[in-house]
Amino acid sequence: MGIDIDENKGWIRNKGLRVIGGGVRLELPWPDLASYPDFGLVRTRLDFDDILAHNAVKAGARLQTSSNVTGPVLNRAGRLIGVKAKIGPDKQEVTYHAPLVMSGEGVSGRLAIALGLQRREDRPMGVAVRRYYNSPRHDDDYLESWLELRDSSSDSDVLLPGYGWIFGVGDGRSNVGLGVLNSSSSFQGTDFRKMMVSWLDGLPEEWGYTEENATGPIRGAALPMGFNRTPHYTRGLVLMGDSGGMVNPFNGEGIAYAMESAALASDLVIQALARPAGPQRERVLQAYPKVLKDTYGGYYRLGKIFVDLLGYPATMKLATKYGMPRPVLMRFVLKLLANLTDPHATDTSDRIINALKKMAPAV
Repeated sequence: MGIDIDENKGWIRNKGLRVIGGGVRLELPWPDLASYPDFGLVRTRLDFDDILAHNAVKAGARLQTSSNVTGPVLNRAGRLIGVKAKIGPDKQEVTYHAPLVMSGEGVSGRLAIALGLQRREDRPMGVAVRRYYNSPRHDDDYLESWLELRDSSSDSDVLLPGYGWIFGVGDGRSNVGLGVLNSSSSFQGTDFRKMMVSWLDGLPEEWGYTEENATGPIRGAALPMGFNRTPHYTRGLVLMGDSGGMVNPFNGEGIAYAMESAALASDLVIQALARPAGPQRERVLQAYPKVLKDTYGGYYRLGKIFVDLLGYPATMKLATKYGMPRPVLMRFVLKLLANLTDPHATDTSDRIINALKKMAPAV
């Protein structure tokens, strides 16, 4: 995309994932792949979104800020032909018309809901909470994942299907949070903010994850997973990222899939708008859901199976106890959970994961 990712530009690089659980501490470097670099990058969302927006402006986009889309504009046939919005400090009501609307509005999916596209209950859902803290660990060169999360509202020693994370942002702060899947029977009754505080209370005090070092409130959000809102194109509306439920069921990651689905959608939209409005254009746009299904469908189906298995506390306990002490197995698991494989691989683990994706019926 032409974005400068030099470390001098404010990015912090990391070497891999440090996994902690079952009494084991394991460092797993990012795999050596032809299609990805061997390092990760961290940036706050505030910076990242700003960089993307200004990069888009340089490419010719018009950036409209201080705006809130309030609803769809439909023609007589029920097709989306624009949006209503309130802009500026005085909340002036305006209407924008467009041949297509691309929604990257996140989990709320207001436009999708307005067109009758409700969340699918047969797909996974998660919740994540996070907070920034001033910490001496702000420049740690590994992302950190803690696998043993317990429901603080219960006296039982039940592991929840999820993990806590810690990673340095490089500006004096760490991003600290946790995510839990809805496949657990404890999901609805759990106070996730309380659970996060309880988890942090058990970490070393010198790390600085205490109330006085917090730089903001605990914030939370839902994680819509495994294509939990479909179809991804209908009646002039293209869904991307969280608005189409594209969060990875294995690990709760959403940004990569938002970026990738936007790239896939943009390529098809360019092709579609080069054709006359009507059946020719619609044929191109109708290919978008199939492209997403071909790209992620099998992998997300595996993720659904994974989520269902982790809903049983015994599964999580067994996975932590017997999986963590085996580095070779954990390297395979890292590739699977992070969806990091080469499509035309010679590596055995890559071939196994790619075969599983193809064998699984696409969601």
